[in-house]
Parts: sequence; structure tokens; C-alpha cells
Amino acid sequence: MTIEALNQIASIVEGTKGNLVQSSSMAYGELTLLTTADHLIELLSFLRDDTRLGFVNFIDVCGVDWPERADRFDVVYHLMSPRLNARIRVKLQAAEDQQVPSATAVYPGADWFERETWDMYGIPFTGHPDMRRILTDYGFEGHPLRKDFPTTGYVEVRYDDAAKRVVYEPVDLKQEFRNFDFLSPWEGTDYVLPGDEKAKQ
Repeated sequence: MTIEALNQIASIVEGTKGNLVQSSSMAYGELTLLTTADHLIELLSFLRDDTRLGFVNFIDVCGVDWPERADRFDVVYHLMSPRLNARIRVKLQAAEDQQVPSATAVYPGADWFERETWDMYGIPFTGHPDMRRILTDYGFEGHPLRKDFPTTGYVEVRYDDAAKRVVYEPVDLKQEFRNFDFLSPWEGTDYVLPGDEKAKQ
């Protein structure tokens, strides 16, 4: 869609419901509307129901973690209007313990996407019909897409042959890191292996 058409969508939104939008900008070929949690549902309803816009397709909702920011998370919604053949992005910022209203009342298809955002980032959605984990296990600890989540995780899962069942244990790193001494004969070869000569061409 052309920049002029996206600017026209922005002017419709700002002219009709400008109080719901903090700012609008173009990013990656799409219009981005910045709003707040208080105005989210009203803005999504307007984008869906206004006959000039018709953003009836809910594509997804996801999170972005900015741990150095006071409002740590961005909650990002992507919508599409088949009538205009246009996509739009709606963003809001949320603090770590702030609850965001669920979009399932406006777009029922937001259900599993919000569960995934809760599971991966720990962003709670109020009014969601079934807010529980969807990608990780029931007893999983933490939210793995947060920037402060350890890359090793907190527990490891393995099959215990003696107990004949799957067991969960705290992560036990045998070594914190490994130094590679490439001058050691155990670390690598100083001769050319067949086929290596092709890499230099």
C-alpha cells in the first residue's frame, strides 16, 4: 500500500478518534499507532467497525522486552483490512506488573496469541477467557523471551531410567565456560583436510 493511502488512514483515525492515539508513524511499510491500555479496546473496535477502514482480520499480538525502560514491555497488535488491502500496527507500552485488557471481545482470534504473549513474556491480559500457558509446560518457571531469563533455564528435563519416568531437576552446569586453546594439538589440526582448499577460493 502506498504511503499516501497509509497517511489517509492515519488522518481518518486522528480526525475521528484522535483522543485514543498518542502518536502515529510509518515503520517498515506499515502505519503504527501508539495507544494506551485504557484506550486499546475502543481503538481496536473503531478500526474494525468503521466502514472506511474495516480492519476485520486479526493477524497477531506479540510482546517486546525493553528491560531498561520503566514501561518495560511493548504489546504489538497487527491487523489487516481486506477491503483496503492494508496492514496496520497498534502498539502500547506496559509496565512489568501492568495488566492489559484482552482483545478477545473485539477479535476472538486473539485468544491463543495472548496466551502465548503471557507465556513468553509474562504480560497479563484481563478479561481473557482462559489465561494459562500454551507453549511451555504447566510447572514451567519464568517467561523465556524476557531478556533477563537465563539461557540455560531454571530446570532441565530428562528421562530417568531408574525411576522409569521424566524428572525435572535444577540446571547443573558442569563447567561455566570453556577456554579453547587452539595451539593445543587436542583442539585442532594444522594440516589441510581434503576439501578445505575449496574454502579459500
